[in-house]
Amino acid sequence: MVQASRVLTFRNISKSYAGESGQVQVLRGVDFDLSSGETLALTGESGSGKSTFLHIAGGLDAADSGLVEVTGCDLSTLSDVQRAHVRRENVAVVFQQFNLIPSLTVGDNIAFQARLAGRVDDALLIDLAERLNLVNQLRKYPEDLSGGQQQRVAIARAIAARPKLLLADEPTGNLDEATAQRVLDALLALVTDTGAALLLVTHSPAIAARMDRHVHLSRGLLK
Repeated sequence: MVQASRVLTFRNISKSYAGESGQVQVLRGVDFDLSSGETLALTGESGSGKSTFLHIAGGLDAADSGLVEVTGCDLSTLSDVQRAHVRRENVAVVFQQFNLIPSLTVGDNIAFQARLAGRVDDALLIDLAERLNLVNQLRKYPEDLSGGQQQRVAIARAIAARPKLLLADEPTGNLDEATAQRVLDALLALVTDTGAALLLVTHSPAIAARMDRHVHLSRGLLK
């Protein structure tokens, strides 16, 4: 049996922002590990810092103090260009805002990150389009799609890149229950097929229950 490797590490991570009444402490010395092939649900009240946690994990935001490692790389020691390289090679993020490229077709949007990483797999692209009911949308543009369809395109794009670390911020928030289950099935299949680590922010107890682990963020600490 192959031993799982550590994909994401937080050591004593702290983060605060300036608020109307002073500094607001979002993370307070958080320690955290996530290994390849592992799925984890992150829950917490609105404003508890879940998105901040996700952005620090993906190198999109910097912690005030502490160590963040992605696939063994200490992000705090890297330049912006080097951090971008780590993200391109190892990390995919499903944002709540979709972040699709308006000038590209749905098919090209799905393949975009995989092309950047040099890992285009046509069979996987077809499989994802079928799983997420996007086959008839591939030649359309994002503006032609509903919000739920755009969310499915964003999820397909992230999975198509075969990342080592997949970060998802409420990936099923705009989907009906049946579609949400198909999306979750696709995310979990990626973990099974590639050994990726999945960190998923959710408010849904049912979705959290399908993950290997579940942690709750409250007052800057994981519980």
